[in-house]
Amino acid sequence: MAYYEHVLISRPDISPAQVESLTEELTEFLQKNGAKVGKTEYWGLRNLSYPINKQRKGHYSLLNIDGPAEAIAELERRQRISDDVIRYMTVKVDVLDDEPSAMMGRKGRKD
Repeated sequence: MAYYEHVLISRPDISPAQVESLTEELTEFLQKNGAKVGKTEYWGLRNLSYPINKQRKGHYSLLNIDGPAEAIAELERRQRISDDVIRYMTVKVDVLDDEPSAMMGRKGRKD
């Protein structure tokens, strides 16, 4: 099976608890389709670089997935028709990293 990093941006008017339940639903869906979700991260409500559908902010989430391409294709199809998801991006990687991502590591650092 292949390794994927999946980042999704949710609408800003939903609560962080709803974003967590959305990621849990995606995790359950992927597990039913033979994929394993290694790490999930909630990056919080962040400003977008440019407005998307008249929205200037969004809830960012990351999923590390080890699974078949068919499960990823179905996941992306479901997110295309979801009203809660503004944007998503799936990237195939060679190795899944269990450490916190760079976005999580920035919180304790002072520039």
